[in-house]
Amino acid sequence: MNSRQPIPVVVLAGFLGSGKTTVLNHLLAHRGGTRIGVVVNDFGSIEVDAMSVAGQLGDSMVSLGGGCLCCAVDGSELDAYLEKLAAPVHRIDVIVIEASGLAEPQEMVRMLVANENPGVRYGGMVEVVDAAEFDATRTRHPETDRHLAVADLVVLNKTDRVDAAERARIEKELAALCAPGIPVVGADHGRIDPELLFDRRPWTETRGQLSFEDLLAEAEDHGDDHEVGHEVGQGHSGHAHAAYESVEFVSEQALSPRRFIDFLDRRPAGLYRIKGFVYFGVPGHQERYEVHAVGRFLRFAPQPWGRGEARLTQLVLIGSGTDGPGLLSELEACREPAPHEARPESMWGVLRYVARPADPEAEAPEAVL
Repeated sequence: MNSRQPIPVVVLAGFLGSGKTTVLNHLLAHRGGTRIGVVVNDFGSIEVDAMSVAGQLGDSMVSLGGGCLCCAVDGSELDAYLEKLAAPVHRIDVIVIEASGLAEPQEMVRMLVANENPGVRYGGMVEVVDAAEFDATRTRHPETDRHLAVADLVVLNKTDRVDAAERARIEKELAALCAPGIPVVGADHGRIDPELLFDRRPWTETRGQLSFEDLLAEAEDHGDDHEVGHEVGQGHSGHAHAAYESVEFVSEQALSPRRFIDFLDRRPAGLYRIKGFVYFGVPGHQERYEVHAVGRFLRFAPQPWGRGEARLTQLVLIGSGTDGPGLLSELEACREPAPHEARPESMWGVLRYVARPADPEAEAPEAVL
């Protein structure tokens, strides 16, 4: 990610026992060279020892090694720590907030959407649900339904503990509780593809110096019995996320903003993430538009083209059970042969999802499809 662009902040929510921390640890363990800022209410929930803590940084912030930082905060401190994590010196690529114990997820979403710090931007809310305890959790925590209603992506964890019929019943219940089209990702032991939430950079640190990446690689090679090693062993590289499909689309021709927004409005629930850049070429809007979608959350960010950079659209779509050729065909239909003839109002649908720092409250209703 370009460090000059706002850092996406992903909210990871879920009740005690859902496997939320396991999901977070899995993301940290399989982040590649991505530098992650983590905000939690208790350092004890993160496998600090396994991550070779490099030392205290002060003010309740510790280094997890390999560029990751972790903050222990309460709700009133959230803005201050987001500002700390967004400091250029840390070169953080993405921030993940474990919502439990900090605030109601919807309150955190409001705080993030209204946050005026130009260094960060809301990146979507992920709700982790325990498949084996779904009914019991809803009984103990009636607010579960409220949390699901504002989720952009649901991780149905511990699917290995329920049979196919029970899983289908729960997925049907979730479809009724969530906003229309919210995708549900099945997982066991919290194993989801980090690419569903953020881009993974390649490892660049030198091997052989007991970095966290070295420990993970050794665990993969030797089937380490440690919890992190167990997860890696359970999901070898190339096999951990076989259920996900990735489709790439490139076009040297501009896309029609209206047809592209229509495509996004109709995207299937199995399409978990869309990332990349779009060229619309409409007069007055000829920048490249970064697009970031997690579940039903959608955001565009206009950026200048680099010197000599070709004007084109490059998209990656990640999902499960989706029709790859069909998606590509729909995107092909979005091509616009004469973008210079388009009227400026054709961009209104796109501009709804562009952050407007000067009026943070106005954008809140538009952040989620």
